[in-house]
Amino acid sequence: MSPSPLLHVHAVRKQFGKQVTAAGVDLQVANGEFFTMLGPSGSGKSTILRMIAGLEHPDSGRILINGQDVTDLPPWRRDLGMVFQQYANFPHMTVAQNIAYGLRRRKLDREAVRKRVSELLDLVSLPGFEERPVTRLSGGEQQRVAIARALAPRPRLLLLDEPLSALDEKIRREMQAQLKDIQRVTGTAFVYVTHDQEEALTMSDRVAVLNWGHLVQVDEPHALFRHPRTKFVATFFRGSNVVEGKLVGQGRSSIFECSAFRVALPELPSKFAHPPAVAIRGEDLRINGHPSPEDITFDAVLERVVYRGVYTDYQLRLVDGQVVTASATSGQNLPAGQKVQVAVRPEGITPLQAEPA
Repeated sequence: MSPSPLLHVHAVRKQFGKQVTAAGVDLQVANGEFFTMLGPSGSGKSTILRMIAGLEHPDSGRILINGQDVTDLPPWRRDLGMVFQQYANFPHMTVAQNIAYGLRRRKLDREAVRKRVSELLDLVSLPGFEERPVTRLSGGEQQRVAIARALAPRPRLLLLDEPLSALDEKIRREMQAQLKDIQRVTGTAFVYVTHDQEEALTMSDRVAVLNWGHLVQVDEPHALFRHPRTKFVATFFRGSNVVEGKLVGQGRSSIFECSAFRVALPELPSKFAHPPAVAIRGEDLRINGHPSPEDITFDAVLERVVYRGVYTDYQLRLVDGQVVTASATSGQNLPAGQKVQVAVRPEGITPLQAEPA
């Protein structure tokens, strides 16, 4: 992160009654970055977005944009665009009128407005839609109009609050790719809110995971997916197993030990999860294969096989009763109830730190 970020949410706290929706959140967004806030309902992500927009006021902390403290500024003085889940287009207007609305309020001349509307229609793949009533468009097309309208005044930051959640899966996937293309072409920084893990991983430069108002982890998508820091992050992403055990030894010689295996942990978190636990991706667990000398191997009982099309899940019970799931793209004809050998590379095992207090 550059020393002068475009957006700095600094030590922001917000509480509604007894519910804490932002517990001293501190995050930064760079110019041109696609930054996503990810978390379940009640995690605080939408409240933080609304505080950035000026629709909510923090109890404490500051919101800075380009180094300027905007905490007490109204939304219209922050030079931001915002896209909501429910389109928020003007139903009595045409597509062009919707996109031009913010430009006309800025008293641009007619030709400048027409040119900007045309540019944006090309950008969102709706050329020739100028005179169509916005109510006659599909959901995906209406959301593209809303995005074009938000981008029309060239805001320095675009805020998007679950903009694709009302769309069906096929259209949502198409819009994910298009949104990323729009962000790349315009160079506008996006702050995006979603509860959808795949959406966050697909589109973002960095992802912030929130839980009960706490900022749990901020990372690039690959690092977040492969190396979760806490049990919450590990279990939030489908396919990650959490195995509990105990820690033996100290420092560089620390060993994580459970009923199934022992593994040396060269890089321990400053404060280990309690009880000590590690995360293992399901695709890193291999059943009845040909382990290499570096692999850690252990026995388990295969309890259930679930065919999911592209891959198959194998539910495995360890000696102490803990259950993990291995995933493979090619289905093996393994009947439930049998004992199997499982192998995993040491680098596929991630130690977990304590959840934020």
